[in-house]
Amino acid sequence: MFRPKVPTMPTPTGLSSSPAVVQPTTIQQCPPTSVPVASPGSSRPTVQLTPGAVLALVGGGTAVVLVVGTVLVSMLLAIAVTAASVAVCALVVRSLIASQHRR
Repeated sequence: MFRPKVPTMPTPTGLSSSPAVVQPTTIQQCPPTSVPVASPGSSRPTVQLTPGAVLALVGGGTAVVLVVGTVLVSMLLAIAVTAASVAVCALVVRSLIASQHRR
């Protein structure tokens, strides 16, 4: 019951077919087509910034800078608190070891 059963390879039944023969094909080249050249007065839309859009862009950029700055300052604060606690632990361990040697 707990022994693994290894599957046996079944024997093929019937004859296998031979692979199909691939016939080479010829490559037909299409005549080159002319690419239309854009005229100097093209009808591309230009970006026009309204005062409201400029104000929205400035406000969005300010928000992004504030959020990224807050995250970076909080990470720096977390590192500083961790370093201070490790330093306090090191001082406590050092004083415990020094008081053990005096006794």
